[in-house]
Amino acid sequence: MKQHLAGVKGNIAACKKVSLDVRHQMQENLKGISGKKQEIQEARENIDIYDEHATEEDNFFAPRTSAGSQPSIKSVLASKQVVHRADMAVARWFYDSCIPMNALNSPFAQKAIDAITAIGPGYKLPTYHMMRVNLLKDCREECKLLVEAYRSSWKETGCTIMADGWTDVRSRTLINFLVYCPRGLSFLKSVDASDIKKDAETLCELFSEVVEWVGVCNVVQIVTDNAANYKKAGALLHEKYANIYWSPCAAHCLNLILKEICSMNHVKDLANKASKVTILVYNHIFLLSWLRKREGWKEIVRPGATRFATTFITLKSVHDHKHDLQALITSKYFSDSKLSKTVKGKEATSIILDNKFWTSCLIMTKISGPIIRLLRIIDADEKPSLGYVYDGLYRVRKAIKNLFKNNKRLYKPYTSIIKSRWDSQFRQGIHSAAYFLNPTFQYDKDNYSHKPEVMQGLVELIGNKDVCSKPKDAMMEVRLFRDQLESFGKPIAIKLAMEMQPDEWWRMFESSAPQLQKLAIRILSQTSSSSGCERNWSVFEKIHTKRRNRLEHQRLNDLVYVRYNLNMRNRYNFHLPSFKFYILIVLYFAYF
Repeated sequence: MKQHLAGVKGNIAACKKVSLDVRHQMQENLKGISGKKQEIQEARENIDIYDEHATEEDNFFAPRTSAGSQPSIKSVLASKQVVHRADMAVARWFYDSCIPMNALNSPFAQKAIDAITAIGPGYKLPTYHMMRVNLLKDCREECKLLVEAYRSSWKETGCTIMADGWTDVRSRTLINFLVYCPRGLSFLKSVDASDIKKDAETLCELFSEVVEWVGVCNVVQIVTDNAANYKKAGALLHEKYANIYWSPCAAHCLNLILKEICSMNHVKDLANKASKVTILVYNHIFLLSWLRKREGWKEIVRPGATRFATTFITLKSVHDHKHDLQALITSKYFSDSKLSKTVKGKEATSIILDNKFWTSCLIMTKISGPIIRLLRIIDADEKPSLGYVYDGLYRVRKAIKNLFKNNKRLYKPYTSIIKSRWDSQFRQGIHSAAYFLNPTFQYDKDNYSHKPEVMQGLVELIGNKDVCSKPKDAMMEVRLFRDQLESFGKPIAIKLAMEMQPDEWWRMFESSAPQLQKLAIRILSQTSSSSGCERNWSVFEKIHTKRRNRLEHQRLNDLVYVRYNLNMRNRYNFHLPSFKFYILIVLYFAYF
């Protein structure tokens, strides 16, 4: 059409009626289009010439694929063959060195590749010595900066020292030390305690060294496992530093409660029956295939070797599959099979068709449910959990009593186990004080526990001059908080008490109680578990196995220091865990 109006001959006849100004405008327009086509053609020719001479360089370059990065011309033009050669080079390295495939999931993997490609051809990998000494030292210094960044918040929020002992593959006794604060969890060091006496006095000296490094005024508590020597060492440490309290690992205590419940004869018998059912299903693929075709089928959770919670999770999982399993056993598909005629087949059939078995599974699920929910909250070290321990165990006992309609003969065997653990390990003043200061529970008048030990724990804490510099003022402020007076009585404060993390809540409504606020933030900002230390075991096992060279302890310690703190940095930079913790709390209260 433009050629028709412009009077350009060749493709179409010229228009005889068009005015001169329109014809001139169309001619200029066509000249512009022709010029652009010429530029594009020249660019293509230049690229083709460049590509002819770039074959050799393609062996060294790979497309940049990191999230958010703009693809370069080289990346766009790289052929599939070039990319495949690069992939094969990486694959051969992995296979030759037995590097685990999940190393590719590391957040640092693509960053390393991008850094190499940014340098270009000729980059040489670090030498064995550089990787083992120089670069390890530099990475350790880098991680020290991360720990120092956390240190700046320890003065305000306080921190928890987590200590846990374990034995590695070389039968060495190692004690790992980590520091927890709301900003993040950091690994400090691992001490080889193979040649030292594990009595309370020696452990106390070891703890004191760590406390002095962290700062006596910064430490609120030390959390260890429940062994008698650790408990006594914690008491000695409190005598030496009056502001530092000892607490047992709440996750370990809850696991011991579940272990004792598991050891009850009727529970062992029930778990054994459930195990027979799952073994029958998973040892015979034709049964499993039939079940997997059922609508909404999910795999049955099977018990683990060490975590006692998995026993009860298995019972719940089996109970959730009640109708699927009964449909399988009563189907012609199973009854016509040889398996149905065997002893194991008949035994499993008897169990699955026994209504008493299903009733018992449901009861044990309801008994263990609140304990497992509390365990998940405590084990999630992304957010402080000290303020939830006392209330959690209080609600657990209350839920079990309600389950059995307050029939003491029925609920006593279970609540006595919980009470025994509470009296011997959990009855700590710091737990009671954290419960009182948590507005979520303080303002829940229908469920709040008014036991004397709650106020007693708070008074002891405030009365400790090493903890509270102005105890008289703090006690006067307790009444304002408890009775919802002044700033605590604002509707927004009461509403947010049920929705916000307790330590964050205290930062917003402190104007009426500055002394109590300072204490509350330090107490409610702490964890109640040393699970972070246990997660550190797997790091040690990866770095040091029987097949590796026997690393001296200092280098092993440096490797774990770097590996663990890098992992923590990525974990706490990701904001989903906070949301996950909030969901756990919501589900926990919804259960009751």
